[in-house]
Amino acid sequence: MSCAWLIAFVGATHAAGSWSAQVPGVMVAMSDRESVSHPVTPPPGVSLDGGVIDRIHWRLDAPPGEVVNAWLCHPQQCVALSGMRGTVTALAGRQADAPLRFRFALRPGQRPVRVQGLQVIVNYQ
Repeated sequence: MSCAWLIAFVGATHAAGSWSAQVPGVMVAMSDRESVSHPVTPPPGVSLDGGVIDRIHWRLDAPPGEVVNAWLCHPQQCVALSGMRGTVTALAGRQADAPLRFRFALRPGQRPVRVQGLQVIVNYQ
């Protein structure tokens, strides 16, 4: 094994880890205009060392029987969410320290809805 290959391999390997955060709820009031959450960022003191996202576990709460169009957004890409919780791998390879945001829109004719419990757990490499 060459020394150059070993150095390249060690330099490209990041320690795996995770961070979690929760942001305040959002009032979703329109179908033609999105409501956007506060940025979801790593807690202070978390060192990501250039890590990239592996997967994101997300959760949100809406009133019983209410369904809203929801997305989880990285500055480079948004992913549609289905249901109240799940796991997203479509953002894998994106920077793990970039702010995430939840986006919501009502369906046509739907009454305003408050979406709460906005939480993510970001697993990174």
